[in-house]
Amino acid sequence: MAWPADPGLTLAYNRMGSFDIDLHTRAMHLDPGALEVFDLRPDEYQGDMAVANRVPPEELERLDTLIRPSVKGGKDVYGAYFQIHCRDGSPRWLHTQGHLLRDAEGVAYRVIGVVRDATRELEDAAKRIELVETRRRLTGMVRRVTALLARATTVNDVTDALRDTEALSNLGAVSVMLGIVEKGRVHLVGEGSIGLYVPELRYTRIDGQFPMSEVVRTLRPRYITSREEFRRCFPPLWEHIEHLPVASGAYLPLIAQGRPIGVLGMLYPRHGGFTGEERNLLITLSSSIAQSLQRAMLFEQEHDLAESLQQAMLPHRIPDVPGAEIAVRYRAAKAGRDVGGDWYDVVPLPGDRVGLMIGDVQGHDTDAAAVMGQLRMVLWAYVSEEHSPATAMARASTFLHELDTERFATCTYAEVDLSTGALQIVRAGHLEPMVRCGDGTCVTLTTEGGLPLGIADGAGGRGAVDYPMTRANLVPGETLLIYTDGLVERPGASLDAGLDRLARAVQDGPDDIQELADGLGDMVGERGGGDDMALLLMRWVPRRAAYDGPATTGAP
Repeated sequence: MAWPADPGLTLAYNRMGSFDIDLHTRAMHLDPGALEVFDLRPDEYQGDMAVANRVPPEELERLDTLIRPSVKGGKDVYGAYFQIHCRDGSPRWLHTQGHLLRDAEGVAYRVIGVVRDATRELEDAAKRIELVETRRRLTGMVRRVTALLARATTVNDVTDALRDTEALSNLGAVSVMLGIVEKGRVHLVGEGSIGLYVPELRYTRIDGQFPMSEVVRTLRPRYITSREEFRRCFPPLWEHIEHLPVASGAYLPLIAQGRPIGVLGMLYPRHGGFTGEERNLLITLSSSIAQSLQRAMLFEQEHDLAESLQQAMLPHRIPDVPGAEIAVRYRAAKAGRDVGGDWYDVVPLPGDRVGLMIGDVQGHDTDAAAVMGQLRMVLWAYVSEEHSPATAMARASTFLHELDTERFATCTYAEVDLSTGALQIVRAGHLEPMVRCGDGTCVTLTTEGGLPLGIADGAGGRGAVDYPMTRANLVPGETLLIYTDGLVERPGASLDAGLDRLARAVQDGPDDIQELADGLGDMVGERGGGDDMALLLMRWVPRRAAYDGPATTGAP
């Protein structure tokens, strides 16, 4: 197969040749012209990759970085400049252009191409140094921003990456803007700059006379090279930026799956155009931003869906229970789909009793939310049928085991007799409750525990598990606290440290139960990532004035 010749190229450069590489055997054929380009005599070349000895290691590494994505990513053509050392040690700049041949499986097995002496293009040493420095600076900028974007899980994370001062300085821009396409408009959601934010342009129409609008319509980059071009082509924008130190700009569409999802805009203080290498790197940068932005938008949509599903399955209101003050708090995780497993419920029962439950389904996604909703209602039903706490927990475990899901759940169920303060507590792999005493001290209520829900012990043949029940007593004014692990677990810290921190917060917190719940919830706050958190507080306030029950919390 012959490589098509370019007559203009042949006239412009004296040395040019072709090559043919077998990627399986690593055999390389160079024609006489290519041997001359590499400054090799025919008797010095044996048809292998020894030509690499002419190429400095750092250039080989750069070539590999440029060409490997084509081989792995399905592209069939690549081109690159690189430098070699001639026989006498002098440098020579070459340009190679290759075409990849692939088998039926899409695997590249052969490369054919041309290589030519490009020294005359880069004969000025100062220009070569400037080119290398520009490449290093811009490539470093793209690498840094790409690394920041790799960790982005929300749109705010993407905008934070664009505000990185080191990236801005390497890019040479004084302002970097990110716009998102929303319902026929471009919504400016983030800008990294030095006082260049223009509030009036937060929303612009896609059919408007703005550069961001234009690139959304055309799906092509727009490079503006002078203040006059800004004034002439985009009058509605010019009236807002005329006073700013801006003389040129680059706007690139952010395209995902063939459709525009946003725009990257950059403003520069310099006049003049953008080199081919700058444009290529900016396009590479915009491609990384588009991928990260699409991922972040998807994560946020999935998170909103999962959170809405969970909120729909949690109780819409907590019933008023005479003799008890109750407070609940819930905080959703803030990373993509990481929401869905935690729940709580309060069940008024006959005989002046109330059931309190809290639990956590394994996993953080919409499936966990769906399982949570089913499990909460099943346990609510068993409790409402007045099964004992141990029986209700065992039946809920059997239900989850037979639900045809690999999920398990932890749970605590406490039943309180509001006429006596008597407690019956069953715990399925969950954290132990705490009690805030009347004097403000906080103690852990030691309780027996069983296996998490949905895990069979083999004894009953159908996932049946026996759950021990712990009995205790509250005294008037004491507050029972049950919660999920999202309240106490922190990355890099032990569970014991988290429990100690919670106990101190309970002890030092305000007396009002709602204010106390607010303070404990603020231990989690609206942080990104992490885990869901559910919290339930119940303070016993007997309705009758006289009380002759136990004087301290503990087993009767």
